[in-house]
Amino acid sequence: MPPGLPRSSAPSTPSAGPLQRLRNQAGAQVRALTRSNSGLTLDYDNPPGDPGLFGPDAVCWRVHSDFPAMLAGGVSALLLQALHPLALAGVWDHSTFRTDMQGRLGRTAQFIAGTTYGSHADAMALIERVRRIHACIKGTAPDGQPYAADDPALLTWVHVAEVSSFLTGYLRYVGPLSAAEQDRYFEEEARVAALLGAPDVPRSRAEIDAYLEAQRPLLVNSERTREVVQLVMTMPVANPLLIPAVRTMADAGVALLPPWARQMLGLHRPSLRRSLALTGMRALAPTLRWALGPGLAARARRRVANLPKK
Repeated sequence: MPPGLPRSSAPSTPSAGPLQRLRNQAGAQVRALTRSNSGLTLDYDNPPGDPGLFGPDAVCWRVHSDFPAMLAGGVSALLLQALHPLALAGVWDHSTFRTDMQGRLGRTAQFIAGTTYGSHADAMALIERVRRIHACIKGTAPDGQPYAADDPALLTWVHVAEVSSFLTGYLRYVGPLSAAEQDRYFEEEARVAALLGAPDVPRSRAEIDAYLEAQRPLLVNSERTREVVQLVMTMPVANPLLIPAVRTMADAGVALLPPWARQMLGLHRPSLRRSLALTGMRALAPTLRWALGPGLAARARRRVANLPKK
């Protein structure tokens, strides 16, 4: 699930001017929203010349580089995923997201960032770690159905909810992509899904749309789902100054959901707050981009360009 990518910026120094210090401080507060507590440290600067799983020409490098759009897409993905009773049961029974949503978001953000921009070794280490965790997550949903996190069908649902939401966030809040570029994005991200154990995920815009339509009879707005919606829409924030921004991001995420999903989740009714989400994003997104500065994509691009000496 997820929610946006962490970015890096140089720490404030005594010689930095007031504006730069403000930018550094603001960026640190925003990055804290998606800071991972996984205990893993990724090196986006080394080894020289390593393109990772995709390289800088990949569409996913563009789509995943915008923090505001990714955070809104992450909200949308969380809400969409919560409609699948078996996917939700696995998270409900084996995750601390209800008491540590920030930690959950941070770990997901690290996975997305690492598999997109990290070295090949770091990306594979993240994937293997998730596979080990998934192998231990099994149980029975409230309706009696068994579930397993490494079930390719559930992996496919989680994957599609994420990539469809991330791409929709980019198209809504950043800019257009051609139909061919959209298909290429889904094709690229299918590689990560296959490495996680779901080799047959949809690989084009048309296939994604058809898959979501086919899944609708399996989706349920349960009591658990409604609790997730409440948690996401009122996500606790350590810094009170960030609450308006986080609420705007949550509303911007709701706006990305398919109309039928908003209807199922009870988020389709008129809401002044949500109706202002797009306007709020237009004002908020440039500020966040300024505060965060060059992100992981820039660091990874320098790594790829820095070819080792022969």
